[in-house]
Amino acid sequence: MKDYKGIVLLGKPYPLGATYDGEGVNFALFSENATGVKLCLFNDPADSRECEHVNMEEVTDYVWHVYLPGIRPGQLYGYRVYGRYMPKKGIRFNPQKLLIDPYAKAIQGRIEVKDSMFDYTFGPGVKKGVFEKNIIDSSAEVNKSVVIDTAFDWEGVRRPETSMHNSIIYELHVKGFTARHPGLPENERGTYRGLANPLIIDYFRNLGITAIELMPIHHFMHNKYLLEKGLSDYWGYNSIGYFAPHAEYSASGMSGEQVTEFKEMVKAYHRAGIEVILDVVYNHTGEGNHLGPTLAFRGIDNRNYYRMDPKHSLYYTDYTGTGNTLNMLSSRTLQLVMDSLRYWATEMQVDGFR
Repeated sequence: MKDYKGIVLLGKPYPLGATYDGEGVNFALFSENATGVKLCLFNDPADSRECEHVNMEEVTDYVWHVYLPGIRPGQLYGYRVYGRYMPKKGIRFNPQKLLIDPYAKAIQGRIEVKDSMFDYTFGPGVKKGVFEKNIIDSSAEVNKSVVIDTAFDWEGVRRPETSMHNSIIYELHVKGFTARHPGLPENERGTYRGLANPLIIDYFRNLGITAIELMPIHHFMHNKYLLEKGLSDYWGYNSIGYFAPHAEYSASGMSGEQVTEFKEMVKAYHRAGIEVILDVVYNHTGEGNHLGPTLAFRGIDNRNYYRMDPKHSLYYTDYTGTGNTLNMLSSRTLQLVMDSLRYWATEMQVDGFR
């Protein structure tokens, strides 16, 4: 924040997300049904309120955008999105809920769902089914999106481009595969860096493996019902950040460092002639059903991002068995998925998806 002088420029509607150009950052967020969007900047993940906010007044094709000169990589941010609050019609705007950028390239820290993250009130004395608006501010507990610098030296290392009929694929869990490996430094176990250790890569080469397939590494969340039982989400199928590598798998830090660490891992495998494939989850998000928390999509544009029950818009059409289904009938939701795939294939240099 030290280089930001309060100058606000119009910015551009594309690319979506936070884009650093060496001089400042362009912020762009899609919401067709919002009446207003506020960009919130934070100095520290635990800040109870934003240290600076900017009303995003420029809108192009339902994309709210602004450019801030002087903002640098590492800047923490989130959004407050304004509009009607009519849950029974599928409209869930609540500016008291700080929201994660769906296009965030990094998300700070471990996401644990807390009561403040729900857009409705619940608990003793609250009548079920009323969906009274929750006015408790969530910004102190919601994980912040992180501005990153995409610059990275691939050192001329190229993709192996192994043909499918010659491929031998090894599926693994990033944390589980090295979590107890005695040959790795303790702080590298269960991380991208640990997976890139020469001991691990040599193991795969000796097996004749041509590609590793990583179980979900999109940034995911730990739901309240698991946390209350002293458990956490191990498998990672509750995605909330489709552009962000899961921060808990980073040995170097969880405030943007995870992006570089992931790229270093990919480079190490490519140098060894081994491809990297991702197990991806684009049919639902971790926000769950209509009773779930509001962390991103629900509060940004619920009716665009999710398939609503045609008979009762409070509920979602749950084709996935997870509580919600992403709405691929929406061109912007489809764009989100395609942009995510493109980003991982080009910027992060992964070789395929399952």
